[in-house]
Amino acid sequence: MTNPVIAIIGTGNMGHSLIAGLIKSEHPHDKLWAADPSEEKLAVLQEKFSIQVTTENKEAINNADIVILAVKPQLFFQVAQELTPVIKTRKPLIISIAAGIRITDIEKCLGQDTAIVRAMPNTPAMIGCGATALFANSNVSHAQHNQAESILRAAGVVVWLEKENLMDVVTALSGSGPAYFFLIMEALQQAAVDLGLPEDTARLLTLQTALGSVRMCLESETPLTELRRQVTSPGGTTEKAIFVLEEHNIRGLLQKALHAAKQRSEELALGEKK
Repeated sequence: MTNPVIAIIGTGNMGHSLIAGLIKSEHPHDKLWAADPSEEKLAVLQEKFSIQVTTENKEAINNADIVILAVKPQLFFQVAQELTPVIKTRKPLIISIAAGIRITDIEKCLGQDTAIVRAMPNTPAMIGCGATALFANSNVSHAQHNQAESILRAAGVVVWLEKENLMDVVTALSGSGPAYFFLIMEALQQAAVDLGLPEDTARLLTLQTALGSVRMCLESETPLTELRRQVTSPGGTTEKAIFVLEEHNIRGLLQKALHAAKQRSEELALGEKK
């Protein structure tokens, strides 16, 4: 299936990002549907991308080969139950990006024979620079694996997981991860301002340093440990700063942060309220 009909239910940040990525990758406009209760959002999408839009979820999936459920977790089953009759008849590939919703629970709602891919993207997908982990149930064919990967790759890099429970780790790492880096950059910028740099200068140097560091990592096969050592001259300024970070157990702190996020992801999957 070269150009499947894709229906995206929910046009928040992630749904919008996937639509933008699909259009950029030249998916046909007339084979892309978006459904959302907000007519204002749909009007923007229709004008911007010339896709098919509707406020009725069932209308969006009537002819869909792939259905992307991009709704909030607390609304997921309400939306899924509404769509169940059509899904059981048409048997499209289901891609869920609802955090914490396990495939077994989706199968109970949509049917045990439903082909389901669970996806955990992150917010940089909004600019085509996301990181998404995927896990498929046994009903997903090889061709559907490729379709799901192609769709999510339009928003960034994609990795497949062998075990679904690793989604909680992914949630803690790349799902929540942008906030960790924003916090670190925020703190570095403020520290530089406190030491006398103008705020705009501190911001520019902080962001460019972060960007340059990431690009060095991506464009080199050198391990992170070695890249750090190359910057850390014995007896120099960097070594002094790294000593302070290590002395205050930055590694242990980050490990605790990821553990807390993973644990909360597991709790939310069990239905606990925030």
